[in-house]
Amino acid sequence: MALVAMTREMGSLGMDVARILESELKVPVVYHEMINNLADKMRLRKTHVIRLLGGNANLFERLTADKTSLSIYTADEMLQVAGKGAVMRGWGAAHLLRPVAHAICVRVCAPFELRVKRMMARLGTDDRDAVGSEIEISDEAQGAIARRHFGVDWADPEGYDLSLNTERMSVEQCADKIIRLAKTPAFQETEASRRTLSNLALRANIKAALRADTATRGLSFAVEPEGGKVRLHGIVATREERSSAERVVAAVAGVLALNNELRVTSEIRARGG
Repeated sequence: MALVAMTREMGSLGMDVARILESELKVPVVYHEMINNLADKMRLRKTHVIRLLGGNANLFERLTADKTSLSIYTADEMLQVAGKGAVMRGWGAAHLLRPVAHAICVRVCAPFELRVKRMMARLGTDDRDAVGSEIEISDEAQGAIARRHFGVDWADPEGYDLSLNTERMSVEQCADKIIRLAKTPAFQETEASRRTLSNLALRANIKAALRADTATRGLSFAVEPEGGKVRLHGIVATREERSSAERVVAAVAGVLALNNELRVTSEIRARGG
């Protein structure tokens, strides 16, 4: 199944491109569809989650949100959906799915002033400053997601397979470029690309499970899955934390074998390192 990951750039007409892809590639556009699950896991209102992910949350909403949990749960939701084929917009999808060989990572963009003009027309307003401010806030939020979670510049063309400028190209031309790329051998699913996606999804699922359990939500260590075999390594404070991590990970669907190499701080000190 086709897998396309697009940036979310307000006023770029990316959603219009995505709708054509949905029809032609026979896969769903995924954006708000994951909100319900995220809201439940975060124990927040749907509108709160939408504003956080879209960069429109107010100061209070940003301060009261657990950004680490939001990042972990969002990655988990996206990767579970990606395995079924989809057109995914925003939320860092293009950077999250970059390691998957059959995922087409796309940036649909347009000059700032053109995006302001389009949004003013869409909203039926002549308040250029207000619309421009909203676009700047959205851009800043998307850029922050890319920097914080993936260590990349979201505008860097090297992070994408295609960068499409809707000032110069029509929505139809942009969609056609992506569809043509989706049909090339380089972007067909292979056993290796499916395995990569499966490993990413399992790791995200494990991290979400660790975050959801009160005994492990504050722990930080490496999780390395490979075909259902999972290796844990890093340092925890106590043997109880080590046991809790093993308990949570072993219970995650898809974990077939577990190698717990977590080290305990007190035991490291007792052995002199």
